Formats: sequence, C-alpha cells, structure tokens
Amino acid sequence: MALSQKELHYGMFNGLPALLVHTPFSTAAVSLFGGHVLSFVPKGFDDVLWMSPTTKRPPDAIRGGIPVCWPYFAKQGQPPDAPQHGLVRTRQWKLTHAELTDAGEVVLALSAPLIDDVPMSLMLTMRIGRALEQALTTVNMSGETVRFTQALHTYFKVGDAMRVSVNGLDGLTYSDKFADFAEFTQRGDWDLNDPRDPGRSDRIYMQAGHRFELIDPAMARKIIIETQGSETLVAWNPGADAVRGFTDIGANDWRDYVCLEAANCRNEIIELATEDSHVLQQTISVEALVRH
Repeated sequence: MALSQKELHYGMFNGLPALLVHTPFSTAAVSLFGGHVLSFVPKGFDDVLWMSPTTKRPPDAIRGGIPVCWPYFAKQGQPPDAPQHGLVRTRQWKLTHAELTDAGEVVLALSAPLIDDVPMSLMLTMRIGRALEQALTTVNMSGETVRFTQALHTYFKVGDAMRVSVNGLDGLTYSDKFADFAEFTQRGDWDLNDPRDPGRSDRIYMQAGHRFELIDPAMARKIIIETQGSETLVAWNPGADAVRGFTDIGANDWRDYVCLEAANCRNEIIELATEDSHVLQQTISVEALVRH
C-alpha cells in the first residue's frame, strides 16, 4: 500500500536530516547519509539505539545508531590511510522503495552509490514494525570472484554498560583486539566485568550462532538480536580509558551503550562468484525484563 505523510516523511532527528517513520508499533529515523538507522523506538519502550550527543555531522561519519560497514570492516585488508569501516557510511544513499504492509509495517529499500574500483552493488532493505528487520544485499557485478567483509555496527542504548550481559556466546572462540588479536574462549555470558580484561571489550566472536540476548536490568528490558548470513559477532565498548581518544563520544558516554555487531570479518571473509549475491540480515526486538 502507498504511504501517507503520517507514516513516512522527511524531517530532522537530533539535528540530522532523516526519514521519519511512524507505525502503530514503533517509530524510527533513517538517515540517507550512510544508509544509517538513527533511532528505533518500539511502543512502550525507550529508544533501542544510542546516538552520541556529540556526534559529528556529515560529511563526517555519524556516531551511533546502526552504521553500515562495507566493503570492509575496520581497515581489514586495507592500507593505513583507508577510511575506517568502509566506503558507504559517508556517502549519500537513495530511497528506492517505500510501502505500507497490510499489517501496518513500513518497508523501505535504500541503495548505496556505486563506487569506482568496487565491482559490487549494495542495497539495504528494512521492515519497521514491532521489530526492526534489516537485510544488507551485496551483488557481484564483475566477471571475477570478489571478497569483502562487512558489519551492521549496532549501538544499543543501555541503562548502565557495566550491568548488562549478553547470552548466546558461551563456549565460542573470540579474537581480542586489546590483546593483539590473540584468541580466547568465552566462559558464560559476555559482560564488561570479565576478570580476564574488565571494563572494556573489542572482541570478534567466530562461528557465532544467530540469536543473542542483551539483558539490561537498569532499563528493565531484554533486546533480542537474530541474524542470518553472519558468521561473526563483534562485542565492543572502549571503556573509560580508551574513550578519551574519541572526539565524538563524551568521557562518560561509554556507559550508555554496548555495540553488538552482526558481521563477517576477521577469518570470515565473504567470497562471491560472478553475479552471485549475499544477504546479511538482523532482526532486533524488545521484551520487558521479567523480574523474579
């Protein structure tokens, strides 16, 4: 069905131009700069996503929400002067499709601009309703096999990062950037109180599953992340010391978010044959935390 101004219109969100979405179940804000989701607020809950109060403005990358990292994660396989986290997070995308489903959800499709020397196309489709569903589709347009890494670099808003935990990672091997990418085994749920390296995290969990729960007692809610086409999960929070090196994150803001990133990176590199495609998906939903 066609959308009305009530369900979708252009406006501003925290000083950034954005597509503003309203459904009976939630609201959302999406920036065409970077194909970047800025906000997702399910009915009855606070925003699921964290945005830095001191984020830079375009043409610089936006800090917070859900940045799209593509066609590489961090600077994997790139020279030192390469832009951090890829080439599309600081480009202007296009809205190519918008519709209202019979169930009252809003579906959007955004296309990234083609980039010289990158023989792939990229599209992000979203379904916004009770949950936020994202699908990042890469198509090889060349006559040769291509390789790339990627992530949906989600900043989840939390009441206190030192009190949250994440299940679904127990027993997995992770590569720790804070230990020169040495590998360790996760014991129990993830949290920032891990005795091996407390107060910070920059971990790439390999051969990860596809369902994770972020338990946030301070906000009395549980955020559920379900993924497909993703072989790694990145858990990142720089902690109190490292965050001082960030100009777009306040000194105390690190306690307000946790990044859980559906990714294919490190050893999990995607290879696409000619005209083949790959889809990285994540679905984010929220439930009230039941107290016992």
